[in-house]
Amino acid sequence: MLQGVAGAVLYVLIWAVFLATVYAFIHAAMQRPDAYPAVDKLTKPVWLIILGAASLLCFFFGVQTLDIFFPTIAAVAAGVYLVDVRPKLLEVQGKSR
Repeated sequence: MLQGVAGAVLYVLIWAVFLATVYAFIHAAMQRPDAYPAVDKLTKPVWLIILGAASLLCFFFGVQTLDIFFPTIAAVAAGVYLVDVRPKLLEVQGKSR
């Protein structure tokens, strides 16, 4: 377990990743199911499973143990959704940011 400043920075980063995955999950849950195939992305249930599993793994294996492996996977999943899928969903649905 890391001590001092490095441990505190890691703790804050893991919490930030966890919150990002939760935000991505909530956003994915609020979108129309037909919008996902319209932008040639995975279906809504698949994204909900990916983001839900990522947030749970980040919380249980990252926040509580300060392990960096699962939060890294969660960051990639949330990043792909937020940077690639989310803007296209908003565009096809005619919603602004």
